[in-house]
Amino acid sequence: MTSRFWSRHIDRFYKPRIAVESLNTFEKALGKEHPDYAWSLNNLASLYLDMGNYEKAQPLYVEALTVYEKVLGKEHPEYALSLTGLANVYWEMDNYEKAKPLYLEALVIREKVLGKVHPEYARSLSNLALLYKSMGNNEKAELYYLEALTIKEKVLGKEHPDYALNLNNLANLYSSMGNYQKAEPLFVEALVIREKTLGKEHPDYSMNLNNLVVLYWSVGNFDTVKPYLSESATIEKKLLLKASRQLSERELSKYINTFTGRQNRELSFSQLRGGVSPICYDNILFHKGFMLNTVSQVSKLALSDSVTTEKYYLLKSYHRRLATQYILPIAERDSTLIATLEEKANNLEKELVRTVAGFGEALRQVNWQEVQSRLKPHEAAIEFVHFRYSNPEPTDSTLHAALVLRPGWNAPRWVFLCEEKQLDALLDPVNTQRTEYLNRLYTPAQPSVVVRDDEPPALYDLVWAPLDSLLGSVKTVYYSPSGLLHRLNLGAIPVSEKQTLADRYALRQVNSTRELVIPSATATATATVFGGIRYEMDSTAICTAFVKKDGSTAKSSSELSFSYIDRSLRPARRSRSGGRDGSWSYLPGTEKETTEISKLLNKKGFRTIVKTGFAASEEVFKQIGRDGQPSPRVLHIATHGFFFPDPQSTIRNQQSAFRNQEPAFKVSEHPLIRSGLILSGGNAAWTNQSRPAGLEDGILTAYEISQMNLRNTELVVLSACETGLGDIEGNEGVYGLQRAFKIAGAKYLLMSLWKVPDQQTQELMTAFYREWTGGKAIPEAFRSAQATMRKKYPGQPAMWAGFMLVE
Repeated sequence: MTSRFWSRHIDRFYKPRIAVESLNTFEKALGKEHPDYAWSLNNLASLYLDMGNYEKAQPLYVEALTVYEKVLGKEHPEYALSLTGLANVYWEMDNYEKAKPLYLEALVIREKVLGKVHPEYARSLSNLALLYKSMGNNEKAELYYLEALTIKEKVLGKEHPDYALNLNNLANLYSSMGNYQKAEPLFVEALVIREKTLGKEHPDYSMNLNNLVVLYWSVGNFDTVKPYLSESATIEKKLLLKASRQLSERELSKYINTFTGRQNRELSFSQLRGGVSPICYDNILFHKGFMLNTVSQVSKLALSDSVTTEKYYLLKSYHRRLATQYILPIAERDSTLIATLEEKANNLEKELVRTVAGFGEALRQVNWQEVQSRLKPHEAAIEFVHFRYSNPEPTDSTLHAALVLRPGWNAPRWVFLCEEKQLDALLDPVNTQRTEYLNRLYTPAQPSVVVRDDEPPALYDLVWAPLDSLLGSVKTVYYSPSGLLHRLNLGAIPVSEKQTLADRYALRQVNSTRELVIPSATATATATVFGGIRYEMDSTAICTAFVKKDGSTAKSSSELSFSYIDRSLRPARRSRSGGRDGSWSYLPGTEKETTEISKLLNKKGFRTIVKTGFAASEEVFKQIGRDGQPSPRVLHIATHGFFFPDPQSTIRNQQSAFRNQEPAFKVSEHPLIRSGLILSGGNAAWTNQSRPAGLEDGILTAYEISQMNLRNTELVVLSACETGLGDIEGNEGVYGLQRAFKIAGAKYLLMSLWKVPDQQTQELMTAFYREWTGGKAIPEAFRSAQATMRKKYPGQPAMWAGFMLVE
């Protein structure tokens, strides 16, 4: 990896807000034709550049250049700095022809004004070297790097981060040329300098480790690759932990993406050579089980009241100040300030752990040994993974694999499953009716006399057969899916004509096997059931149905404006979805379902609250878990659901002129806004009709659910279509209703993978509650209910296999 900049700071995600405020302040105080205003423009542009937002960075650099030219002239170091910034933008966009004259002009200015023996002149040389390397002119790139290195050694000395940066970039050049003998000592020297001047927990040190991983992998020195991979993984987790203490969820998600290549390389090494499965398992526990779900829970728990909120924001401020210190060279850090801030942060965190229920559990990290210790003799844990294969550079192949763990093993076992294109062939049919496709997917293949070479393997052969030899006497399997496996009901996969995986094993799907270690909150026997919902707008009925304790009606907290519906989307038959053509229809089966389920729960001793018709409003839903009242043990929602996949960035850019006409839930960059549930009155907002001010819109997004407190809820049943779908990002899981309810704190989620028929859904739900209230545990009750439906609808998996239980 080549870096132009001395370091890339995790603060970049929140600094633009400060930079915008600074820019506005300079404009008001000094006007637009002032050097300080241009400096502020340049600073904001640099931050956008560092974030990869080139569209915002480019015009700011151009404006800064115009101001500098007018007030300082073209022969000024600040003008050269803006030229370099604009050239960097073009370089990042692979527009080398536009970048080259800007770099050269900056070089000439710096030589004339500062002289050749100056760090800024050396940086211009390095920039040109990087440009020529990108253009394939390695000979010129080497000359410029060597000249820059000589100047930096003379001016800064050999023990300086900038000198190490130049060494690293020159080594990268040699490595790309296949000259590993020249590259290795330069990488090693740069690593030593960075350890001494920046410390081992600095991003640049971690980057250097990964460069050595690639080099030793390329020359086949795999024994040296393994310890470097291990050290890099440890540092990566520390960097992400620091980031998690100061970034928002989406900012953190973007920061995590910067490590995707390294994660893929670790998984690829395990596929190629083995021996690093413990590292891989721990990393998956960290990324899938801790980083996003748990960090969100920590924030929500800490913001539960005004006192803890103040303490939490104070804690984040300590960590932000620490981050600005840690990124500096060791010689420039204020050791006294660091010690003081670390002590204050540690004490405040301990206080929050002590006073906020669940805070300590949410912060706790887990390793594979702890997961193993929770497994009984006939149990197994499986973490599925998918990754872009690297050897050591990325290829165009995505692989699926599994990490299997059983009691008594000295390490998790790595199992290769298949290539993603093989799954794609099964999961993305062409010109096939949906029900027909689903029935075929989950029905065992009939033996054929003639075996065709182009016939795709069965689902069982791709995702489970490679695991069989490791499971032996296993009866219960806790598994966490990844990638395309999120779209499958593993329990419904046929093993033979009469048996599915759910018949062979007690399958327990979890977000992460970390959940075997972290206990869940207990709850009292209470239930809230939504169903038989009226989707047309009747403001009087909705307001009458929801009156707060003080006698006032609810005020809308929705910040979304749903102003346009895509009429090209055709309505489905009556199911728990449909309505994308413009409106949502009443579901008669949900009223019967709600009545029968509430009766079963009442017989079991539950105190049940039923919300139907216009009373099943968004206002009512958002009151759950508020005002000091714990959330119910059971939350059942029988309604319509929706999910819109992420629009491609190119399409989003093409439609930028029409963004105000597009519904927020359809085009939002935030995946938790593009999935949700429809509650009473939702048709008005969905079809762009007027609705009374002060009322919620009836479209409950996953994001809004994620902000709720459902820690006391043991079971959430989403009796609706496609509620298990969402964006799949790396190995972190599904960004949709599944993640939203997990962030909110729910333990078990019963949700769907496709459009489920109204009648069969009602039958499945009633069967499930009958089994559960009859004394079976939730997982056993669900398996029994699906088995009942399978017998009732033989050869029709589309009628019963769409629902899955996640814990």
